[in-house]
Amino acid sequence: MSSPLRLGIAGLGTVGIGVVKIVQKHAEMLARRSGREVAITAVSARDQMKNRDADLSSYRWETDAMAVATAEDVDVYVELIGGDTGIAKDSIEAALRAGKDVVTANKALLAVHGQDLAVLAEGLGRVIRFEAAVAGGIPVIKTMTESLAGNDVTRVMGVMNGTCNYILTRMESAGLPYEAVFEEARQLGYLEADPQLDVGGIDASHKLAILSSIAFGTQVDFDAVEIEGIERVSIDDIRRASDLGYRIKLLGVAQMTARGLEQRMSPCLVPADSPLGQLVGGTNMVVVEGDSVGQIVLRGAGAGEGPTASAVMSDIVEVARGVRMPVFGQPAASLTAAKPARTAVPAAYYLRLELQDKPGALAKIATVLGDSGISIDRMRQYGQHSDSSVPVLVVTHKTTPEAIDYAIETLPGTGVLVSDPVELRIEEV
Repeated sequence: MSSPLRLGIAGLGTVGIGVVKIVQKHAEMLARRSGREVAITAVSARDQMKNRDADLSSYRWETDAMAVATAEDVDVYVELIGGDTGIAKDSIEAALRAGKDVVTANKALLAVHGQDLAVLAEGLGRVIRFEAAVAGGIPVIKTMTESLAGNDVTRVMGVMNGTCNYILTRMESAGLPYEAVFEEARQLGYLEADPQLDVGGIDASHKLAILSSIAFGTQVDFDAVEIEGIERVSIDDIRRASDLGYRIKLLGVAQMTARGLEQRMSPCLVPADSPLGQLVGGTNMVVVEGDSVGQIVLRGAGAGEGPTASAVMSDIVEVARGVRMPVFGQPAASLTAAKPARTAVPAAYYLRLELQDKPGALAKIATVLGDSGISIDRMRQYGQHSDSSVPVLVVTHKTTPEAIDYAIETLPGTGVLVSDPVELRIEEV
C-alpha cells in the first residue's frame, strides 16, 4: 500500500468535525477503497477550547490556517472556513503554490474566484475538488464532470437551498405566514449568520453559477445570475398556487441560448406532482438535461454534518486514488466568457392582484394585459380582504418576460390596484 495521504483541515465547524469523524470511524474502509491510508496531521480553527464533540488530541493544532496550508506534512489542504475573501482564499492559493491539492466546500469562493483559482491550480499541476460546495451530499459535480461528460447539456435547474425549501413547504403544511416560519427556521439554526444568503437566493445562486460553468464550458460568472429571493412570497401565494395544482419553489435555471447564457434564481410555480413539486423540507434536487441522456434527477440532503462531510470525503478519496482532472471538468484555459442573457423563453405566469372593489376594475386589468399582448388562461376572484378591496388571481397563457414586465409597469396606472402586483413564473419541469 502507498504512503498515507496526509490531510490538513482548516475550519472545524459542523462539516469539519464531520470529516474528522468519518476519518476516525472508517479508517480501514477508506484505506481499502482508496488504496492508501488517509490520515489527519493538522487542524486549525479560531477557538481551540471549544467543545466540538470529537477527539482532536492526536492532531497538531495550528492557530493560523496558513500554517496548515503550507505545512510540509500536509498533502491535501481541506478548506472548510468559508467566505469568498480573506483567509479562505489566501490559504487556498498558498496551499496550491506549496504543492498541495485542495478540497473545499466553499461555494461562494468558487462562484466569485473560481476561474482564477482554476487557472492557478492547473498551471501548478494541482487539483481543486469541491463536491461539497453544491447540494451537500448529492454527487452532482461528479455526475456532471464524469458521468455526463459525453452529453451536450441543454438545461440545469433545481432547488439548491434547503432552508428556502423548508420555509416554503412549512408555510404550506402549517398554514403559517412567511415571517413566522422565518423565525422558526432561525430558532432551529437553519439560517446562515446573514439570513439574506439563504432567503435572498444568494447561496443558491453561488451553486447555480458553478453548475453553469461545468454544464456549458464557461467561466464561472456569479455576477451574471439574475437573483430574486423568497421574501415576497406570501401564505396567500402558497394557497393560491396549491389551488391551481402548483407549489412554489426557489428554482435555479441555467441554459445556453443563441443570445447567451441564461442564469436565474427566483421563486417559481412548478407542478405539484412533478419531482420538484414533491420535494419537501430541507432536501435539495438538481435536474440535468442532456442530448444523449435525456433528463436525470438527483435528490438528497443538501446540508448538514453527515451529507456534506460525506461529499468532502468523496473528493479526498478521489485524490488518494490519484484521480486528476481540471477544476471545472475541462481545462480552465478553454472555458469561454459567456455573454449573459436575460431569459426570453415564453412561459405562463401567475399574477396576484389586490383590486379596489368597484365596477370596471377587472376590465381595466384585462385591458392592460391585452394591450401587453398577454392572453388570460384563468382568472379567479376570492373573498374580500376588506370592505374596499378584493384579491384577484390571474394565470396567463405563455407569454414573454418582456410582456409581463411591461404589464407590471403599466398596471399601477389603472388606478385600481390597492398594492403592488406579484408575478411568478410557471416553470415547465
